Amino acid sequence: MSTTLLVVDDDDEIRELLCDYLADAGYQALAAADGEQMRAQLARHAVDLVVLDLMLPGEDGLSLCRQLQAQPGLAVIMLSAKGSTLDRIIGLEVGADDYLAKPFEPRELVARIKAVLRRPQRLEAASEEPAVEPQRFAGFRLDHVKRLLTLPDGQALTLPRSDYRVLRELLEANNRVVSRDQLTRSAFGREHLPDDRSVDMCISRLRQQLRRASSQGAQILTIRNEGYLLSLAREALGA
Repeated sequence: MSTTLLVVDDDDEIRELLCDYLADAGYQALAAADGEQMRAQLARHAVDLVVLDLMLPGEDGLSLCRQLQAQPGLAVIMLSAKGSTLDRIIGLEVGADDYLAKPFEPRELVARIKAVLRRPQRLEAASEEPAVEPQRFAGFRLDHVKRLLTLPDGQALTLPRSDYRVLRELLEANNRVVSRDQLTRSAFGREHLPDDRSVDMCISRLRQQLRRASSQGAQILTIRNEGYLLSLAREALGA
């Protein structure tokens, strides 16, 4: 079965060129010019990945990317003429799996699409498998189907896809250090670069949630020159 991609871009020429190139690369390529058309295409087709332009009329790409987080298993690559580190971080913060600055080589886009879709199937299958039981730790409850983290006080929040993958990887490590390289591959499906702060931003947001719960049984530690470790007090395991 072919992989279905949806290109969302208000520039008619760019949208058509991208769809043609992706079709030549072996994908089924759909098109949308704005958020309304995007939602209509998603309602009609089973889409695997959305190539989403940041600057759109009406609802912008950041807003649409947040909406797409509600669809488990749907990957997003954001395109933008804004290529600064801050813009890239903002795009990744709202849940994009990757970020590509314009202008770009279509071959690079195809390479990034392949990298995102090659992401470890172990994590994807677990997150979408209804039989997976919610995981409990230090008073928290993590629903792997909905990416829903319930705090000890009962407040629940849906984690961005990247944050969920980082937390799951840390939990599976079972009190062992996980390198930035491994977390980057798990969360974003690509190699970690020297100036890449994407995983650090995920860690920062997860730490905020742990602090909000005033949890003493769970904390994410930075291990210098090695990576991160989710430290769970023994009495907090399975709490």
